[in-house]
Amino acid sequence: MHIHILGICGTFMAGVALLARAAGHTVSGCDAGVYPPMSTQLAEAGIALREGYAPEQLAEFNPDMVVVGNVMSRGRPIIEELLNRDLPYTSGPAWLAEHVLRDRRVLAVAGTHGKTTTSSLLAWILEQAGLEPGFLIGGIPANFGASARLGTSPFFVVEADEYDTAFFDKRSKFVHYRPRTLILNNLEFDHADIFPDLAAIQRQFHHLLRTVPNSGLIVANGQDPHLAEVLAMGCWTPVERFGVGDWQAWNIAPDGGAFDVAYQGKQQGRAEWSQLGMHNVHNALAAIAAAHHVGVPVTTAIEGLRDFDGVKRRLEVRGTVNGVTVYDDFAHHPTAIATTLAGLRARVGTQPIIAVLEPRSNTMKLGVFKDSLAPALVAADAVVLYQAPDLGWDLDAVATALGPRGQVCHSLDDTLAAIQAHAKPGTQVLIMSNGGFGGIHERLLQALHAAAG
Repeated sequence: MHIHILGICGTFMAGVALLARAAGHTVSGCDAGVYPPMSTQLAEAGIALREGYAPEQLAEFNPDMVVVGNVMSRGRPIIEELLNRDLPYTSGPAWLAEHVLRDRRVLAVAGTHGKTTTSSLLAWILEQAGLEPGFLIGGIPANFGASARLGTSPFFVVEADEYDTAFFDKRSKFVHYRPRTLILNNLEFDHADIFPDLAAIQRQFHHLLRTVPNSGLIVANGQDPHLAEVLAMGCWTPVERFGVGDWQAWNIAPDGGAFDVAYQGKQQGRAEWSQLGMHNVHNALAAIAAAHHVGVPVTTAIEGLRDFDGVKRRLEVRGTVNGVTVYDDFAHHPTAIATTLAGLRARVGTQPIIAVLEPRSNTMKLGVFKDSLAPALVAADAVVLYQAPDLGWDLDAVATALGPRGQVCHSLDDTLAAIQAHAKPGTQVLIMSNGGFGGIHERLLQALHAAAG
């Protein structure tokens, strides 16, 4: 079967493409933004890519099935051509559910923050336990080098996104997955282009709860009040809560770079690992709990954490030049920005941090977080904000709230110059964006090399 994917370079749709290719299908696709790392792994898998959404590609490829990403909407010429030609089409989540998840033991990870890291941790723990899981993750776990694989066992880990499914299916993606083990990491307002308020997101999360059988398990953050409200709406599945505090089923006691794990009041072991921040400790605890539900001993899970190498674009070190270290991070919500900065600050101590932010998510463009951005960035010594032409609102107020450390730049060249003006040996440059940011990471490293002679 030839499958053509519209919006193939999104993290989820790229994973669908890789799974379809591994299952023996011919796969092609298109996207308006084709950039690494997704474009690289797709090309390496032998998947033909087209830049843009020209409707002629439907005749060129003549696919048996078109899988439509949620970036597509009515009115686009390629969608109108698809409908007018009466070609078979489906959504990415529906294709995944029908062709991959139907006969699998699904472990899903949902929440506003930490889904990618927690999914990667869970897949790695299962791998270390010899279970060879399949997975589809919204990023590239360094231990696997790919965002998706079919796996050889019944177990399948899926990052369960609350964003809508497609232009013809406005339910959240995760209602398609029917997990038996479900992690609920946290819940905040996001995706303002889809949801009018937090209550609308909570309703979708409750739809997800309705799909988990009473023989399954929900692993929930016991310290998140918004998740507590969702569970109070009705829950038919056993719940194990995790967090800090003896009243949780799964408890952590942080101690520097290590943490102790307890289950139902009994110490299970001490985890040593290389990841930064308390948010990642919570992610690890959730993954340990989910793995335990499918039979992985806690000691085995703890041992697996030692060799966990993280996820690309999650505080990923892109290079160090003349003592200046450049990081790439996907943070695009004030909470994620603040926790990422806190984790880096805990690691580097008093070394100066330059935070570089491109606000480009749909919620950012709507200005929903304009008043919470400055407080999220206070742990940085200098902040460089990139004012993209299509942002839709002015970043100057954010810079003003940050005082002398805040600066707005209106071009990538000016952004690079501002970073270099602050950078000196020992500086940590944290670049945050949920897009390619014009290849700024490599451009900065090249500029630093050139300056170093």
